[in-house]
This record gives sequence, structure tokens and C-alpha cells, in this order.
Amino acid sequence: MKKLSYLLMFTVMILVLAACGNSEATGSSGDSGSESEGNGPIEITYWYAWGDKIGENNENLVEQFNEMQDEIHVTAEFQGSYDELHSKTQAAFAAGNAPEVTQNEIASIETFAKSGMTQDLTAFVEEDADEVDMDDFNPGLMGNSYVDDKLYGLPYLRSTPIVYINKTMFEEKGIDPASIQTWEDFQSAAENLTDDEHVGISMPVDIWFYEAFVAQAGGEMVNENGEIAFNGEGGVEALNLWKEMVEAGTMRVPGGEPLQAADMARQDFATGRAGMYFSSTADLTLMLQLAEENGYELETIMFPENEQRSVPTGGANLVMTTGLDEEKQQAAWEFIKFMTAPEQTAYASEYTGYLPSRLSAVESDTMQELYEEKPQFKVAVDQLQYGNARPMIEGYPEVVKILIEEIQRLMLDPSLEAGDVLDQAAERSANVIK
Repeated sequence: MKKLSYLLMFTVMILVLAACGNSEATGSSGDSGSESEGNGPIEITYWYAWGDKIGENNENLVEQFNEMQDEIHVTAEFQGSYDELHSKTQAAFAAGNAPEVTQNEIASIETFAKSGMTQDLTAFVEEDADEVDMDDFNPGLMGNSYVDDKLYGLPYLRSTPIVYINKTMFEEKGIDPASIQTWEDFQSAAENLTDDEHVGISMPVDIWFYEAFVAQAGGEMVNENGEIAFNGEGGVEALNLWKEMVEAGTMRVPGGEPLQAADMARQDFATGRAGMYFSSTADLTLMLQLAEENGYELETIMFPENEQRSVPTGGANLVMTTGLDEEKQQAAWEFIKFMTAPEQTAYASEYTGYLPSRLSAVESDTMQELYEEKPQFKVAVDQLQYGNARPMIEGYPEVVKILIEEIQRLMLDPSLEAGDVLDQAAERSANVIK
């Protein structure tokens, strides 16, 4: 038995020494290696949100990057929704194993930058000024890229909300989609589409859409001093419109968790129960597929206007995490440059429906041919002239959750007043913003 014990101890010692030797050869624990010593490509990780066509696009572009060169290898990893991605990134950063490149949903750019989790990219752009033409990025998408005049993210998969139209149903009801220009037009169309089997529009309580309607009513979510303002006249008018339509039965607002509610609304539209649907332009490829599968023609239009036409921009910017050594920084920067270059921007737009963030990409043969073949893709590009940045105050993600809760409460209880609900949300929000 003693001989057996000595043999086991000797074997364990050999394995430990071998493991230590491997650790010294590949870098310290948690580091993907001392690639600077010439032992292979520099390894970096890229985290992204959303699956389906959006996820496929991310995986495809990463594969293209890895195949075009052998100095850097990127591992792409899906992390769920934006909220899930952000939570996981924060936890990984605290644990010291954050991805080198990730996505920040644009309203979170300032939060991540001011918490020291993301790298200021200003110097990288200045050093590569000949290669990275900042004037080529669509100015309508740059509002959520800077914090204190420093660049913290480059537009990548960017969007605006658009109105999806079941054109077949519209034709059956004798409604011209082009006639929907104002809130009154929108409300009237929803009424005409509604019958025993159909509803005018199905939509979740989504703050992105609410931001659009508040701006259209001349209001704002947060004022220039960073104070809550959505309970002003514009915010109340926007919410009253929704309330009126819900009470009239022309708008269906599914309840439950945000993602579940969004899925239910999309299902209503995909199966032909709802005549209209609000969603990101990023869903366009998928929605075209669903329309074809369910036997109707799909059209897209801009959001209607009230006092003005206005929509928030959305989607994500690519960011680099802090704390990287120079080698990893350069590798991360090369990958970010690739992903945001005109060619890749055009590819992503055609594959998903996201906006091409580079002006040269919009004018490319690829995009012009696509717009001619499928004009549904061009609506978001045309609407971008009315686009505006989302609020980026610290704590805004918590404000969003509060607003969703309060608006859902109003949708379920007609006895409540929009102004009272928004005042309650503002009071609660004042405790979480910084």
C-alpha cells in the first residue's frame, strides 16, 4: 500500500510540474497566452447580443476576420439580450476576465465609460486617421458615441424603430400605408383594421417606442441638466394616445416580462392577427421571412409625426474593455476597425436590416441594389434624418425598468391617469439616476 501511495504521489507531482510548465509557456492564469513570444495568434474574445439572423451575422463576420489573417484569432460568444450582455460584462470585468471587445447598447455607453470599464478610443482613431475616416460615419448615429468629448464606441449594428405593415390586410381594408403620416392617421388606420379577428397594432411596452412618441409630441425623456422630464406635457400626451387605443381595442399590449411581451406582439403580427407592428429595422430580414411563410406581403413605413417627426436611434456600438496590455489593445482595435469598415457595414445591413453606419456603405452598389430590390430596407435610412440620441445618464437602465412597470400598470387599469402614473415613475426614477 505504501508503495502504491508513493507511486500516486510521484504521479501527481509529475502532473503538477507539467501543468506549471504549460502555464509558464502560455501565460498566467486567465490570460490567453504570451503570443508576443511567437507561440501563435493573439487570442481575443468578442461578446455580442441577440440570436437569429443577428447572431448569424456576428458569427459570419468573425469567421471572415479570422480567415483573412493569421495574427489575431477572435472567439465570438453569444450572451443573450443587451441587459444580459451588460450584466455579464460587468460581472466578468469585476472578476478580471472580461472580453476584450463587446457591445454596449447605446444608452449604456456613458455608464460603462464613467465606471472605467471601456477604453477611450480617441487616440486609436487619431493614429489611424488615414484609415478610419470619422466623417464617413453617419452623423445621425454618433450622438451616443462620445462621453465628455472622448470617443468610447464606434457604431456597429445600429437601428431606428420602424412601422411594419401587413400590406395584404391593408389592401383588403382599403387602406393606403402611405396615408399614415400623423398620429391621427395612425389611430384611424388601427381602428379600420380592427374587427372580431384582427387588431390594429400589437406592441409591447417598450421604452424605445415611448421615447419616439414623447419626442414627436415635443417632449423629452431627460432634460439638458440630466433631470427626469418624461412626465411633462409631451410624455403625458404620448401615453394618453396609447391608453385611448388600448381602451378602444385597436391596440393590443401583451403583458409579462419585456422579452416575452415582445415575442407575443411579434407573433400577433407574424400570424396575421395584427395589421401593424413596431420593431427595430434590425428585424427586417426575419420579418420578411415570417411574412412569406404566413402568406402576406410586408411593407415598412416611418413612424408617424405629431408636432414633429422624430425617432430615437438604437442598437449597439463596439467598445474595447480597459486593462488590456498593448498587444491585446492593438488586436482589439484591429477587430473593431474591421467590424465597422464600410464593407462589413454593408454586409451586416443586407444580412439583418440594421442601418449601414458608414455613408460610403449607403452609396455602395451592394446597398443601392438592395434598396431597389427591397425598398423596405431603405425606410430606416430615410428616417435617420429625424433620428436622435438616446439618454445616457447613469442609472437610465433602471429608469427604463421603472417606466415599463408603471406604464404596464396603466395599460392594465383604465381607472389610472397617465399623468399620475408618469409622476410616480419620475419620483421613483429620481432615486436611481446619478
